[in-house]
Amino acid sequence: MIYPSIDKLLNKVGSKYLLVNLVFKRANEMAETEHYQMKENEYVSKKNIGRALEEIASNLIHIEGEENTNK
Repeated sequence: MIYPSIDKLLNKVGSKYLLVNLVFKRANEMAETEHYQMKENEYVSKKNIGRALEEIASNLIHIEGEENTNK
């Protein structure tokens, strides 16, 4: 099973396209800067894409100028 679930992520972001774009940007940022918002041992995933998904699920990444319409 995929962690975190797509349903949980879409409740946070609202659109699959926005989710993909956001994860891509965050994963690239992690690769370039090696800055993580959680401790290494708190991540389930070993790869930056999975870690970006986990950060979104944990509400550590916020989208500027967009309200969550799925409340």
